[in-house]
Amino acid sequence: MGSSFKGNDLFGSGPHVFEVGRQGRRIVSLAALSGDPSVQGTIESGDYELRVTVKGRLVAGSESALWTLRDAITAESGFEVSGGNLVDHHGRAWNGVKLFWVEWDGPVDRGRTWSIGYEALFGITG
Repeated sequence: MGSSFKGNDLFGSGPHVFEVGRQGRRIVSLAALSGDPSVQGTIESGDYELRVTVKGRLVAGSESALWTLRDAITAESGFEVSGGNLVDHHGRAWNGVKLFWVEWDGPVDRGRTWSIGYEALFGITG
């Protein structure tokens, strides 16, 4: 099974992994809330927001094909773009997530194939 976002194979051109961020409840110190380091204790402040990171390499046969792959991912990161389902290699799905940002890792490698590393952050807020 391949991975996908909104039914599109954005990452399948090369190797990639999914990492789920911190989960559970958020604990905040009363000292931090009050601004007074002498105040002791903590409170629960709700749950952490879902964050899923996809890290990998895009691989293509030409520079223009690599730009096509990059542009497809970048197009999903805009403010007005709707969320969708993110599915990993094993069929685990996160519903209603948005692509918050994508960061390109280093220069483009040129050889028999063209490739570039990336990190993409998905999540749900509020």
